[in-house]
Amino acid sequence: MTRRRWIAEHWDEATATLTGAQAEHMTRVLRAQPGMEADVVAGGHVFHAQVVAVSGGEVRFNLIAELDADPALPITLVMAVYKFDHMEWAIEKATELGVAAIAPVISRRTEKHLAAAAQKRAERWRRIAHEAAQQSRRCDVPLVYDPEPLAARVRAASEAARIVLAEQERTTTLRNALEEAVAAAGTEMPALEIAIGPEGGWAPEEEALFDANGWRAASLGPRILRAETAAIAALAVAASYLE
Repeated sequence: MTRRRWIAEHWDEATATLTGAQAEHMTRVLRAQPGMEADVVAGGHVFHAQVVAVSGGEVRFNLIAELDADPALPITLVMAVYKFDHMEWAIEKATELGVAAIAPVISRRTEKHLAAAAQKRAERWRRIAHEAAQQSRRCDVPLVYDPEPLAARVRAASEAARIVLAEQERTTTLRNALEEAVAAAGTEMPALEIAIGPEGGWAPEEEALFDANGWRAASLGPRILRAETAAIAALAVAASYLE
């Protein structure tokens, strides 16, 4: 029988503790008692664990043995902010697919009311990523950055191979760009950033900005995809190539 997996808020070398909604679910719904076994994520590692105490809105575990776990994809998904319900779905699915980090950006074609509300949505996006990581039995939770202007992200220093999906690109596919990044990294697994535009795509001046800052333009093919579909398709392509 598969054990439930939980993501600890606090831990040390021998113990881990759940608080908040996770602890409440364990105590009120699952009736957690000392001796119950579970898998617990602590510090990016997964452990076979056993409940030792339930009190005061906390559930404390003893960490028994570390388990094998698949690492996250070494990918930061740069997502132009678009309709929040669609974006939340994309964050959930990107987490399930193994993305390491998500960086929301405000682009030229991000609707003004969405741009104004994006900062307040960041904590909700982090909760969605946390819940999706737990549901998909990940050994970590992707980092969700605070939203920032596109130019700040594009110009920021980075050691990653940087790829922007661009509708006007016709010769270089995403797989081609991934092959180039892997070849350039030699024996190491390259860190990657993949940028996905908003509804309507990148504005011409944004495409020029990417180009001026060394981002490699790539295509997902001739079909026109919704922003959330493009994000998931790109991660699926990357996962199939890298894993």
